[in-house]
Amino acid sequence: MSSASTYLDHNATTPVAPEVAEAMWPYLVDHFGNPSSTTPLGARARAAVDHAREQVAGLVGAHPDEIVFTSGGTESNNLAIRGTAAVASTYDVLTSAIEHPATVAPLAHLRGLGWRVHELPVDDGSRVRLTEVPTAPVGLGSLILAHNETGAVQPVAEFAERVHAAGGVVHADAAQAVGKIAVSVEDLGVDLMSIAGHKLYAPKGVGALVVRRGTTLVPLLRGAGQEGGLRPGTENVPGIVALGAAAELAGSHLEAEGARQAGLRDLLWEELARVAPDLVRVSPTDGCLPNTLMVAAPGRIGAEVLARVEDVAASTGSACHAGEHTPSAALLAMGLDHETALGAVRLSLGRSTTRAQIQHAAEVLGHALTGGPPPSPTVRGGPARDATAR
Repeated sequence: MSSASTYLDHNATTPVAPEVAEAMWPYLVDHFGNPSSTTPLGARARAAVDHAREQVAGLVGAHPDEIVFTSGGTESNNLAIRGTAAVASTYDVLTSAIEHPATVAPLAHLRGLGWRVHELPVDDGSRVRLTEVPTAPVGLGSLILAHNETGAVQPVAEFAERVHAAGGVVHADAAQAVGKIAVSVEDLGVDLMSIAGHKLYAPKGVGALVVRRGTTLVPLLRGAGQEGGLRPGTENVPGIVALGAAAELAGSHLEAEGARQAGLRDLLWEELARVAPDLVRVSPTDGCLPNTLMVAAPGRIGAEVLARVEDVAASTGSACHAGEHTPSAALLAMGLDHETALGAVRLSLGRSTTRAQIQHAAEVLGHALTGGPPPSPTVRGGPARDATAR
């Protein structure tokens, strides 16, 4: 991506915010102590980890001692799902048909161990249909909080009530939601919740699992007693400091930035729909992440559409294997036909996104979607600077 590019792939990853980079830097070069050490450097590192634990807890309404630092969302999901399964007495798990692979894969592992995995269907807005929750006992329920492709926010609180009523432990994959919308573990009623740092302007390779008090887990790794014995190994102090700083930064402007991005997202949809009237809006108009817009062009291939656009970065709703395009399983579960699902494109905004970039993206994507010639390139500014930086 050049400085003239428009980055609309924030659901894939975000840039590290300047304030976050500034906060973590001293722990890369000066304050390099091992937080388990009793030296002054170790004590400084321990204090930094403890402060970050408070910052992350503050963003999601948890207690600091409920925050377990991990390497990211995938590890958090695995620890939650497999760690719960190790102590469960009922081998039934309830989930949805639109989960992220970081949930699908550990659930498949449980299936191989004899667990029965029940997938709830979704409606045409990619929301789980809770009317089909079984009443039989379950050991675990796992549901994504905000869908990574469509942005649809799921009814996790009601899901948690029903799973608890069936005797199960509840896990929410909140990797795509935390930092974009207000998230409270208390309001959701979940026992476990996954967070990924690189989705909220922290570096890749750091995340957290919220483990509510009284929830029993078995660690996946064996070693020393770090992170309450749930995640042994010397802590990634710079990454943890960065995650804490990113959490505090997100909380400081969550409402205002969400409203700004929602306005730009709606403008993008209006402009795209004007240029390409047959375009399908896949993301719901209500109950959606404020930064996410997934659209689909029937009869087109999303990857081919994006290939015609050199200076707009976005993602598709399909995968390509050996030259064959496969639509997203989540989109098919929503009821989209195969042809429409192949034409899906996900556009996800961020703090650096400007109105000029949205207008430019709408113009060039509109031409690509309709098969017209691309417009002349125009410098629009890029994603390098965080618009919220002071």
